[in-house]
Amino acid sequence: MTINLSYTRRGSGEPLVLMHGIGHRLEAFDPVVEQLAENFDVIAVDLPGFGKSPGFDKVAQYSIEALAEVVADNFSVWGIDKPHVVGNSMGGAVAITLAQQGKARSATGLSPAGYFFPWSLLIAGLPLLLLKLGAYAPKPLLKFVSRTKIGRLAMGFSLYKFPLRHSPEDSYEDALAMRESQGFWPMFLKIIPSALRVPALQRGPARVPITIAWGENDILLTPSQAGIAARHLSGVDFVLVEHAGHVPMADNPDKIIATIKETAARAQAREEHQGTAA
Repeated sequence: MTINLSYTRRGSGEPLVLMHGIGHRLEAFDPVVEQLAENFDVIAVDLPGFGKSPGFDKVAQYSIEALAEVVADNFSVWGIDKPHVVGNSMGGAVAITLAQQGKARSATGLSPAGYFFPWSLLIAGLPLLLLKLGAYAPKPLLKFVSRTKIGRLAMGFSLYKFPLRHSPEDSYEDALAMRESQGFWPMFLKIIPSALRVPALQRGPARVPITIAWGENDILLTPSQAGIAARHLSGVDFVLVEHAGHVPMADNPDKIIATIKETAARAQAREEHQGTAA
C-alpha cells in the first residue's frame, strides 16, 4: 500500500525531488526552492514518519531502503518518472539509494548519512539526541526559547553555521517537527549499523551522475567522512561547500543551487552521449 507523502510543488521543467534529514521537514529546503523552481518541477517532500507525512504501521518497517521505496512509489502519484533527487543527511542516503536502484536520473547528497567512522556516530548522535530530548519541553517554553538569540543558537548550532538566520517561528516549528517525528527513533537506530559497514546501496560504481556535497563547517557529520564515501562509491563528484554546516542549503543556498544544476546537467550530457553512441 502506498503511503501518500506530504509535499509542496513549484515550478516547471525536469522533476526534482528534495528530501530532508532525520527529525527535519520539507521546509528545510525553503532557502533554495524558489530559485530551483525557475528551472525545475520542484517537489519537496516530508519523508515517511516526518513532518506531515504518515509513517509506517510498524517500527520494524523503517529503513533507508523502505523510505526510498515509498518515495519511488509516490513518483507515479506525482506523475513523474526517474526525477533528479536531492537529499540532506538521512535524505542524502535515500537519494543515493534511489540513484543506485536506477530510479533517479541524478542524485545530490548533502552531507549524506551512511559514511561513518566508528566513532562519528557519537559525535553525530549526541547533538541529535539533545535536540530530540529538548524538543519534548513544554510548547510555551519552546516558543519562548525560540524567540531569544541564545535559544536559537542552542537549537541550531549543530545544524547550521548561521543559526540566527532562522526566524523564531521557523525555529519553533523545526523543534515541533523534531518532537513529533515518529520516524526519528526507529531511523536513528537503523542508521547505527552503517557505522560498521556502509550500506550496500551506497557502495559500488555510480549508476547515474551523483554529487556528494559537504559543508566545510559541518560538525554533525564532518567533511572528513567524504573520504569514506570516496572509497566505497566510485564515479562520484565531490564538492566542499564553503561557509556551511550540516544543512548547507540554509547556510549557502547559492552554492547548493549551483551544485544541483551542475549534477542535473551532467545527467543530461550523459544521456545525450549515450543516445549519440547508440
